[in-house]
Amino acid sequence: MSLATTLSRARLGISAPQVTVEVHLSGGLPCFQIVGLPETSVRESKDRVRSALINSGFDFPVSRIVVNLAPADLPKEGGRFDLPIAIGILLASNQLPAKAAEAYEFIGELGLSGELREIDATLPAARYCAEAKRILVLPKANSGMATLVSPESLREADSLLSVVAHLSGQSELPLGRTHPHEIDEHQQATPDLRDVRGQLLARRALEIAAAGGHSLLFCGPPGTGKSMLASRLPSILPPLTESEKMDIATLQSVVGKPIKLQRPFRSPHHTASAAALVGGGSQPRPGEISLAHRGVLFLDELPEFPRRVLEVLREPLESGEVVISRASQQLTFPARFQLITAMNPCPCGYDGDQGISCRCTAAEISRYRNRLSGPLLDRIDLRVTVPRLLPGELQSTPPGESSKSVKARVIKARQIQERRQSDLNAFMPSNAVYRFCELDQASRAWLQQLEQDKHLSSRAQHRLIKTARTIADLTGCADILLTHLQEAALYRGDF
Repeated sequence: MSLATTLSRARLGISAPQVTVEVHLSGGLPCFQIVGLPETSVRESKDRVRSALINSGFDFPVSRIVVNLAPADLPKEGGRFDLPIAIGILLASNQLPAKAAEAYEFIGELGLSGELREIDATLPAARYCAEAKRILVLPKANSGMATLVSPESLREADSLLSVVAHLSGQSELPLGRTHPHEIDEHQQATPDLRDVRGQLLARRALEIAAAGGHSLLFCGPPGTGKSMLASRLPSILPPLTESEKMDIATLQSVVGKPIKLQRPFRSPHHTASAAALVGGGSQPRPGEISLAHRGVLFLDELPEFPRRVLEVLREPLESGEVVISRASQQLTFPARFQLITAMNPCPCGYDGDQGISCRCTAAEISRYRNRLSGPLLDRIDLRVTVPRLLPGELQSTPPGESSKSVKARVIKARQIQERRQSDLNAFMPSNAVYRFCELDQASRAWLQQLEQDKHLSSRAQHRLIKTARTIADLTGCADILLTHLQEAALYRGDF
């Protein structure tokens, strides 16, 4: 036949739309043309495919070759279309049986020798291919997705020759394998919360944040344990569910990172740009807040981040997703992360410290704290001061409660929330707050007085109530008591 069709998958955010690769051989002066909105890397596949076919021992047709990548309005990038183009040429030139590729989809970059090289964003392609009841042929270097996708829907190849041998019935390609470097979060060594001496209020706030998925701000002088506490949050979070594993692995695959089935802990430097944090690019890719999806985003030295960078956090904290708009497309990335932040009380770091006198003026302290906007602070549920320990307290204080013990309480509290509203308290919508967080008369009167004294916004009140709901869940109490509400208010510091 002079016309052949193979199937492949493009990369579009965290999805993988199907691409039909049509190859037509016709008379005329020999040429090789690719149409269908290909980027430069796709147009360059002409030379890679030609050399791979010749060096693999196949005949390269001396004719006019037109390759159409449909749909034509979908941008195509990368070397992922090399393999389907090569298979299409072999089909069109009758070097492969006409129906050999009907049940398959192909992705992979070809080397000049015909070897298949690793590409990124293979997991979304594998997921969508499995849903379409077809088998995906991909490079052996991309092995590991059988952890999340059925092995029967994957075939791994190391060269063009092995793919052709499989399609012609001469040999079988191996099924998909599990990831050789997969990390089991139950065996991974993580920092333990027992390493933190003292700081009982901060430890309690960390437990509440873990139990309800709340955002948290630590404020205190340098060296008091703020970063140490934040780094131990993953150790008290519950194991990942199957859907959470799939979400995390998909994002890691899209950005070309090794698949690690553990809760992410992202800690970008304060010099990170807004695009690095939220994502972007001509072909939009996930940023730090999406890579922290289902995990923790830790921003140390919070006021040192540019204000315009911090402001991009406001919408994702509410919606749990990031929408990136371009002239030709709009992509949505998941961003349900837990925000943990740390800051010093002033530029020198010692305002209010009993040990070292502060060198900052009132104007400098005001400018420093004003780098954080009111709307952003309003979205942080827990704001806790981490003071310096008393002399000798570090050595005399015994180790605190272990992460294992705290984690057991966190899991129990989250199970209560799952049964009640099928979500964490921090992400409870407004209508659910009125349904599941009803206050008694004494609590309503106290909250009304607090609203007048602190000038609480409606959002702040809802977040205060949701924090109180988490405290009640940790104690196993079905109702929110006044003591729960008062403890929640204790963690909304005035800074």
